[in-house]
Amino acid sequence: MTPGGTPGAPGVVVVTGVGRYLGAHVAARLAADPRIERVIGVDPATPGPEFTHLLDRVERIRIDLDSLGGLLADLDVDAVVHLALVSAADPQHGGRAAMKEQNVIGTMQLLAACQRAPRLRKLVVRSSTAAYGASFRDPAVFTEETEPREVPRGGFARDILDIEGYVRGFRRRRPDVTDTVLRFAPFIGSTADTTLTRYFSQPVVPTVFGRDPRLQFVHFDDALEVLHRSIVEDHPGTYNVAGPGVLSLSQAIRRAGRVGMPVLEPGLSGAAAIARSLGFGRYGLDQVDLFVHGRVVDTTRLEQEYGFTPRSTAAAFDDFIRAHHGGVVVTRDQLAAAEQLVLDGIRQVRAAVRERS
Repeated sequence: MTPGGTPGAPGVVVVTGVGRYLGAHVAARLAADPRIERVIGVDPATPGPEFTHLLDRVERIRIDLDSLGGLLADLDVDAVVHLALVSAADPQHGGRAAMKEQNVIGTMQLLAACQRAPRLRKLVVRSSTAAYGASFRDPAVFTEETEPREVPRGGFARDILDIEGYVRGFRRRRPDVTDTVLRFAPFIGSTADTTLTRYFSQPVVPTVFGRDPRLQFVHFDDALEVLHRSIVEDHPGTYNVAGPGVLSLSQAIRRAGRVGMPVLEPGLSGAAAIARSLGFGRYGLDQVDLFVHGRVVDTTRLEQEYGFTPRSTAAAFDDFIRAHHGGVVVTRDQLAAAEQLVLDGIRQVRAAVRERS
């Protein structure tokens, strides 16, 4: 019998990143599971008030990942769930340098602590389908064995490749630990608030002229289910986690009741700058490449190993639309800025056509 009293279920679980949306929800769900004796949430920052009710049954410790070594051993931790990743650089909090410090260096420090934890027997790491990159050379569908055709341009994708490399090293050093790497497609759903959902909440959505990429999403609730099963059951290996089926970008924009605004690819970064000024989030090369080339992954391994199939990409996106029906309220100034963006895009396209003729 395992420490948690149930085959596969750990007794003491540490969850990193509980100060963020995903980490808080995962920790709360584990704390509600009677098979788990103790859930400890780790984050250097105090979780926001919106997470207070979720974390009532979670022991919270404010600590950096580089200080976890003694903690994991002292608490006789059985499982670690690593969710403390930053998917986009925030200029107000150190930009790309701070992002890499959190993602890459933080994961290295966590894995070093895990290596020294004698009772540890399970490690679950959040990854991303960004590990495959996004380029014109990509295959139609990625499996877990597919290697990126070229090094991704985006910082988050490069961080993910480094993180998975460190996990493979940990796997060799601690073969007694069951490690699970979950490559999530972009999250979406009624409660998700991400760069992607803010992108589709714009009244005018910038797209790349001549491109209509295929996209996959995973519903946030299905992501929680897969994470939970990864912790209370044994599923070693790497898994793509996405909703079956695809949506083209144009289909998604129409479903959201938005207007697509095609711009030339070099101009998309300018469109992103306008979007930031409108208050609709920040965009990096990871997102730009996704909106140019798209990305589709195979989920056969997940479905067979877990006996679980996430709801389809279309169903997950429709749930997001229902929750955000009516969209955002656009002020007169915001509308004028959006109209100017459309006009600039039209001028770019016309200028490009004249140059080719």
